[in-house]
Amino acid sequence: MQQLSGLDASFLYLETYKSPMHIGGVYIFDPPASGEMSFNDFKKYIESRLHTSRVFRRRLVESPLNLGHPYWIEDPDFNINNHLYHIALPKPGYLRQLRDAAALSFSRTMDRDKPLWEIIFVEGLLDKSLPKGSFAIITKAHHAAIDGMSGAEMMGALFSMSEHVEHDKPVAWHPEKIPSNLELLSQSAWQNFGTPMQLAKAAIETVSNAISTIREVAEKSIAPPPLPFTAPMTPYNVSITSNRTFGGIEIPIAHLKEMKTAMPNSTINDIVLAICAGGLRRHLKKIDALPKKSLVAMAPISMRSEDDKKSGGNLVGAMLVSLATLEENPVKRLNLIMESARNSKSYSKALSANQLMDLVPSAVAALGARLYTSMKLSETHSPFYNMVITNVPGPPVPLYLNGAKLRSHFGTAPILDGLGLLMVVFSYAGTLTISATSTPEIIPDVAEFLKGLHESKDELYESLVKKNKNISTKEKIKA
Repeated sequence: MQQLSGLDASFLYLETYKSPMHIGGVYIFDPPASGEMSFNDFKKYIESRLHTSRVFRRRLVESPLNLGHPYWIEDPDFNINNHLYHIALPKPGYLRQLRDAAALSFSRTMDRDKPLWEIIFVEGLLDKSLPKGSFAIITKAHHAAIDGMSGAEMMGALFSMSEHVEHDKPVAWHPEKIPSNLELLSQSAWQNFGTPMQLAKAAIETVSNAISTIREVAEKSIAPPPLPFTAPMTPYNVSITSNRTFGGIEIPIAHLKEMKTAMPNSTINDIVLAICAGGLRRHLKKIDALPKKSLVAMAPISMRSEDDKKSGGNLVGAMLVSLATLEENPVKRLNLIMESARNSKSYSKALSANQLMDLVPSAVAALGARLYTSMKLSETHSPFYNMVITNVPGPPVPLYLNGAKLRSHFGTAPILDGLGLLMVVFSYAGTLTISATSTPEIIPDVAEFLKGLHESKDELYESLVKKNKNISTKEKIKA
């Protein structure tokens, strides 16, 4: 039995029917060498891989009256049929229909009496851009169990770097009995007894980190990043419904590297943030809602070491970055984003989100989350920030699932009241995807929104790469 951290448990407290708190994605595959992948083949393969991640067979047990954070146990009633589903897209089987099926799945919460993950096997994918026999899977796992990095680790457990099909030998697994309320209360009492010591330790660490950070930024004359609650109000920062819109674009990583080379001292993440910023600016201008203050994005930072990769749960920090959406020139906008990102990284060392949430009593956290949502408090103050843009690095080499090559992946994560747009960036085998999750009330035409991201990428590429190439060519001609 393992107790959730305060941060992991917070994703349970935040969950409502309008805000399912899972992360996941859409994975599209080329057909295997045999020509097709059946659902039965897929199910057998997943069964052979259950031992590769603790997420698959552990379920929650919650403390009575929320007197302590919940616990994970190895589910004594585990049944694979509660987690694998099978659908076929209606004809014509286009990618937009796959996108709509994913949006419907992402809008639904999961049963907490079972391990918190699901995979939908999707056949009938007949889009002209795909080879015959292609299929997809739609995945989701609760954010209490995984963050972006451990989620990638979990999905990596299902994949292989070889197209040759190899089933693992059965591995012994030992379920646990569900603890009684008395046992849970006893555990919670022991946890609460230790809270003052945790508080003292965190206070010492906070002061130490704060002093170190202040000294560093003072020596380097680093400007402070955007502060919480200073972001402008936008159409993205309203109460949400339970419906979802979802979609994504693909960008060759080679193009991003060309832009990075053309902009000294930039990173791939800077380039991606600039592309997102340009797309957001286009969308807001189109609906006549571009605020007179630049948008602010929250970018999660993984605190996960190599030793932590298989631990599950959430190990994250965060930085706030100005997206410079008031700036019309794409290169100047990128420069401003680079400066904001550098400054924010320097200020993001004081205390991790995990440490902060571990100090909040579980009953208070649960009640606070419910009140915030039910009273629509998100509409009474400036946004914490305007949206989350999270970047998850994936493997640079092709992956295979039971012999089928993974073609592309698009990611999703939770949205909340006041934070109705989230963008997931994922890199894989030479391609980077940017995916958007929102609601129909906020982004009714996701295809139009994605078109703006494409245009933003093309504009930045034109300004950085093509113009430099033209200048270089002219200089060679003169010489």
